[in-house]
Amino acid sequence: MNIHVTDLMEYTEWERDKWRTFFQREAGAIEISLGPHGDGRFQQIGDWVRHIFSAEKRYVDRLSDKPLTDTGSMPNNNAEVLFQFARQSRKELRELLGTFSEAAWNAPLQFKLMSSVITASPKKIVTHILVHEMRHWAQIATLLRLQGMRDDFHDFLMSPAMGGSWTREQS
Repeated sequence: MNIHVTDLMEYTEWERDKWRTFFQREAGAIEISLGPHGDGRFQQIGDWVRHIFSAEKRYVDRLSDKPLTDTGSMPNNNAEVLFQFARQSRKELRELLGTFSEAAWNAPLQFKLMSSVITASPKKIVTHILVHEMRHWAQIATLLRLQGMRDDFHDFLMSPAMGGSWTREQS
């Protein structure tokens, strides 16, 4: 009875598509300020979106033993550029997943993350990438709702991941 990484990837890809569509429809939303109560790393929603996709890419870099990609110059106010970067990063993640044997997937690795040393298996790291993304999308959704901007449901239950369906009853 396990949720597989592929199920969470399917969900986050569905979620990304919904957000890409939202930001196309609500062009100014990506530039909404996060306000005075943030942690100082992000000033606007576009910074947060870039962070979601950059984190995935950098973990792919780490797991591939490549130099970390510098995403600091990527525009934070151009949703199309950000989501194109996300498609490339996800493609690389999918390719990377195909390289792990069962033993390697579960074997602990150690690497530096900012001023810390992390020891975790690729399985845990990839799960973190996906949960990290889901958590931040929920935060973004909350902030946008507080600005009066709403979108359809983004819940896992309503997604196509793991099958099933969801339709509104006609009244």
